[in-house]
Amino acid sequence: MTAQPLSTRRERIAWYLYDFGNSAYASVVLLAVFSAYFQKQVVGGAEGTRLWGAAILIAMLVVAVTAPILGTIADFSGSKKKFLLAYTALACVFTAGLFFATQGQIVLGMAFFILAEIGYRSAQVFYDALLPEIAAPTEMGRIAGLGWAIGSAGGIVILLLVLPMILLTTNSPNADLFIRLSLVVTAIFFAVSALPLFFWLKERAQPQPLPQGKNYFNVAFERIGKTIRTAGGFGEFLKFMLAYLVFNDGAMMALDFAAIIGAVLYGMQQQDLIIFVILVQATNVAGAYLFGHLVDRIGGKSSLSASLGLMIAITLGLYLNQSPAMFYVIGALGGFAMAGIQSVSRTMVGLFAPRGASGEFYGFFALAGRTSSFIGPGLYGFLAAEAALYFQAQDQDATLAEQNGQRIAILSIAAFLFVGLLLLLWVNEKKARAMAKTMSAARGASETIVVVGH
Repeated sequence: MTAQPLSTRRERIAWYLYDFGNSAYASVVLLAVFSAYFQKQVVGGAEGTRLWGAAILIAMLVVAVTAPILGTIADFSGSKKKFLLAYTALACVFTAGLFFATQGQIVLGMAFFILAEIGYRSAQVFYDALLPEIAAPTEMGRIAGLGWAIGSAGGIVILLLVLPMILLTTNSPNADLFIRLSLVVTAIFFAVSALPLFFWLKERAQPQPLPQGKNYFNVAFERIGKTIRTAGGFGEFLKFMLAYLVFNDGAMMALDFAAIIGAVLYGMQQQDLIIFVILVQATNVAGAYLFGHLVDRIGGKSSLSASLGLMIAITLGLYLNQSPAMFYVIGALGGFAMAGIQSVSRTMVGLFAPRGASGEFYGFFALAGRTSSFIGPGLYGFLAAEAALYFQAQDQDATLAEQNGQRIAILSIAAFLFVGLLLLLWVNEKKARAMAKTMSAARGASETIVVVGH
């Protein structure tokens, strides 16, 4: 007898479409367009790299502080979709607002990007937390991998939409205008793709009544405190979070600075960067599909270790590379490996989380991810800028000094990935999944007792 699926085909399509839309933000704002535009045009020079890292640091710090609390509230109140809607709206509105970040508008550009980034990253907490509600543990890897692949396809589609606009105006006095218009197009694309989730996907979690004299924040801190006090029971999950905190740093640094690396080291123009990111996203689709199936076949830890090993080799190759053509090859391989790192990590949290606590676990997943994400990019920007100043003091011209500064910072990516991989080797996946199953059964028994008693 075939088990009844947890969700309908339409609900899964809606979940996939959200990834299709939010990947447009990542492709245009973080990867292909705005990061390089901010570094070169809004600010300029090595200081642009430093301020880009600082903006990411601020946004991630805000998410790191708020995600566990709001994730717990969403679990308790059965309101993941409400939080998801609010943060998606924040991301879309301020992504469109980046249109006004013209040359020299550094404060506005940073402020609007920080708000868009907070919306984008926070929304992911509640989007990811819906995964265990639509997928059983035995199919979670496949569904998460397919969602990631469809999301990567969305990144390709948005870049194909904005590429002609930018190509046709490359030598035009209005070139900056069309680069900024691409951000408005991205915001609309994200919003439209996200809508089906809010209309089609039913949230399974039921709101729980507030205890007398309590509010949601009281409950959130109490539940977080209880989780921390019983952390011994989730030891493998916490070990995984420690590993993730480190290797995610390296992954985020590579993503957040890829366009800046291409522009500084290889002189790539905006249209070159878009083509580069389309290639990266195409291999990301293939990687997400493959690693999604690998999780269900060989487990999350083995799949993740393979993707981290590949990414370390790619990063060392980037440090040594001098060829613009080879940068495309490195990017293609990096897209493949990055899909494994990100998609499999997301899946493992769902596998390690007891039923009814997905929002809380994904909140801590976001805490680890956003904490590392503000440390890594901030460090990368600092290293690149300070190393550039050092090389200038050694009588190198400004362009060469900036390039050498980027190469020094690239080594820090490999270091974070390597240490994270070493920590991952200590995680016992079988034990973590068994604990999640045991805790789910205990929660279910507790709920049954409450219902019978009532």
